[in-house]
Amino acid sequence: MDTSKQLGEEKISKLLLKFSIPAIVGMLVNALYNVVDRIFIGNSVGPLGIAGVTIGFPIMLVIMAFAMLIGIGANSLISIRLGEQKKEEAELILGNAMVLLIIASMIISGTGLILIEPLLKIFGASTEVLPYAKEYLSIILLGTVIQTVGFGMNNFIRAEGNPRIAMLTMIIGAILNTILDPIFIFVFGWGIRGAAIATVLSQVASTSWVLYHFFGGRSTLKVHKKNLRLHLPIVVKIVSLGAATFFMQMAASVLNAIMNKSLVVYGGDIAVSGMGVTMSITMLILMPIFGINQGAQPIIGYNYGALKFDRVKKALKLAAFAATTITTIGFILTRIFPSQLILLFNRTDKGLLDFGTRAISIYLVFLPIIGFQIISANYFQAVGKPKHAAFLSLSRQVLILIPALLILPLFFGLDGLLIAGPVSDLTSSVITGIFLMRELKHLDDRHRDAMVQDQN
Repeated sequence: MDTSKQLGEEKISKLLLKFSIPAIVGMLVNALYNVVDRIFIGNSVGPLGIAGVTIGFPIMLVIMAFAMLIGIGANSLISIRLGEQKKEEAELILGNAMVLLIIASMIISGTGLILIEPLLKIFGASTEVLPYAKEYLSIILLGTVIQTVGFGMNNFIRAEGNPRIAMLTMIIGAILNTILDPIFIFVFGWGIRGAAIATVLSQVASTSWVLYHFFGGRSTLKVHKKNLRLHLPIVVKIVSLGAATFFMQMAASVLNAIMNKSLVVYGGDIAVSGMGVTMSITMLILMPIFGINQGAQPIIGYNYGALKFDRVKKALKLAAFAATTITTIGFILTRIFPSQLILLFNRTDKGLLDFGTRAISIYLVFLPIIGFQIISANYFQAVGKPKHAAFLSLSRQVLILIPALLILPLFFGLDGLLIAGPVSDLTSSVITGIFLMRELKHLDDRHRDAMVQDQN
């Protein structure tokens, strides 16, 4: 069966497993870039090194935001066009997206390198942490084009129905990073700089694999020279469909910056390090959810474009169930082994252990419901409703969480920063549930109308 046609014909449960499992593995592996760096840095440089990476993380999220804006926005559009049997239009979108990825990444890299020191200070870097943050981030910024093109175009491999190849892209880079990190940090003695170099070299390998797929004749969708000229209507559509994920990532950047700044004020550098470890653990738990999103998106998008609304609804329900299962397992693990998880990053600093353990116990208290919220927001993006998707995605990380981060510490101090997370998770999930119930009713109505038209 053709890799794109299977999206509209194969059994949904089998299809979701086929697409989501490679994406989950890929996203987990991708998360290991940051987590492995922090583990090796924490056990070599110490808590100040972890704080340096944590302070620079908002800028890294900006890089990822632009890669997702273009990559996921174009992925949604390509999936819908393939569902409509419009391959040439899908290839035009692919070419335009590739050019956008290169342009955006060059602008980010140049701007970031010029403003790196003032940005890090704005984001909360203390005098002790600034050298570590600057040394790590400057190297990451030099590799921005490589990272953005590789991550962004990997979405298109998945859109054309090749999730396993997309998974291999991430596995290649993560394995190489895990091998190079200890060599550069411990053997060569490069410290935090070695971790950054290992990350960039690993991304070179991943991006090379992606480009070989599209230019080596293995892909269903082809990159044609004529499609590398930007078309404004396509650019606007890509940006509009990727806006939800983009704003979510940008919100995460602002969120991290505000949190880091507040952590310095209320708890000092050790609090920044402890929260950095907590967020790394959270990332490992949530990355599979984003993997499910990536796996479900072409299924939902294709069937929505093909007017097969019963399949759209089933894919959504299965994805939400799988996401909730993963977040529940993650919640249980963080309840049973909080101190053991912190000790992975540093075994000698008691302050880091004490704060990190407390942060995990409070910040992740509503973890089980986050999977539902993320999947439901992604549904609206997959069916081409970017405004709904953007609002629901931003409700958790901007509309509720950022005000909570600014207000609650005034009353509860350092604990107020930790309480803000559960408050946001619960409130945004309730709002998303209301939106989704209305959307499912509308989907049922469209399904009935389609059935009546078929009968006539």
